[in-house]
Amino acid sequence: MSDKFDIGAYKFRAIIFDCDGTLANTGPVHYLAFSHAFNDIGLDMPEDWYRQRAGLSRGKLFDAFRQEKDTEFDSDEMASKSEKIYRDHIDRVTENRFVADIARHESGRVPMAVASAGQRAIVEATLKTIGLRDLFDQVVTVEEVQRPKPAPDLFLLAAKRLNTSPEDCLVFEDSDEGLEAARNAGMQVVDVRPFTTDGK
Repeated sequence: MSDKFDIGAYKFRAIIFDCDGTLANTGPVHYLAFSHAFNDIGLDMPEDWYRQRAGLSRGKLFDAFRQEKDTEFDSDEMASKSEKIYRDHIDRVTENRFVADIARHESGRVPMAVASAGQRAIVEATLKTIGLRDLFDQVVTVEEVQRPKPAPDLFLLAAKRLNTSPEDCLVFEDSDEGLEAARNAGMQVVDVRPFTTDGK
């Protein structure tokens, strides 16, 4: 763990982690998947544009891109294409060591969950690829809630499944949407971006 971070400064009974950009350095692979999928239908997704919106759920990202390009496309088709490309290159995903070390250190000491705006199949595959899946008691993904981040729904559901009150949960996040969601849930939250150079 980083010498600059002291988890002992927080009082908590459970920990909830975001996945993309927090536990896992998935940004380059997600961008590769989305950009290639859209290139196939003649649409260019600039990397800077994607990085500025990397905390969005896939549905919100597609809505923003549709508005940006002032065009229509089949979201289901793009989701299927991008998911296949991501899986084809998932071996490029690495752990975020700062956060992964915290998860390993706290595993078995307190209940822990992952709460991700990603799709379950992709989140589960990502966690298994980086060897962290077995650390967590619960994995909550966007399909299970009505509202994605920055709404608090994902974090509140994770807390419920951990049988822990929201105010007793400590969240690790890397996006503005995720930080807002954790605060909206009444939880303590750590922005991991100062401790990692990758992000999403």
